[in-house]
Amino acid sequence: MELAYDYPLLSMFWTMLWFFLWIMWFVLLFRIIGDIFRDDELSGWGKTGWMVFVIVLPFLGVFVYVIARGKSMGHREIAHARAQQAQLDAYIKQTAGESSRPTSADELAKLSDMRARGDITDEEFRRAKDLVLSETAPVGAGATSASTTASAAH
Repeated sequence: MELAYDYPLLSMFWTMLWFFLWIMWFVLLFRIIGDIFRDDELSGWGKTGWMVFVIVLPFLGVFVYVIARGKSMGHREIAHARAQQAQLDAYIKQTAGESSRPTSADELAKLSDMRARGDITDEEFRRAKDLVLSETAPVGAGATSASTTASAAH
């Protein structure tokens, strides 16, 4: 019967180190397999060749892949992460109902440009500005006070 005190501390350290290295090798193997399938530049035959190499000679295949394609592996990982982030952002915007409606500041800037070019008169500018400010003011007393303040200022 093997008891805990019969197993030396150094042997336990080496066992844990080998176990950790074994797990890390599996993580690296799965990342490489994912990278092989993710790479759009690699042809079908190229993907098949790398997969056969990684499966038939696993240790040598993984190390050769990391040496030969390790740098571009990082670039593909970053590009994939950015694409996923862009998809997530688009989904959040779509789900939140965020439209491409311009803000009140954008509308006021456009109105100011139109007035500066002479496309609209000062009176038309004031009415449009009041309309923009009344749409963005809080519901209730704020809406009437914003339009009243805007008309009183001009």
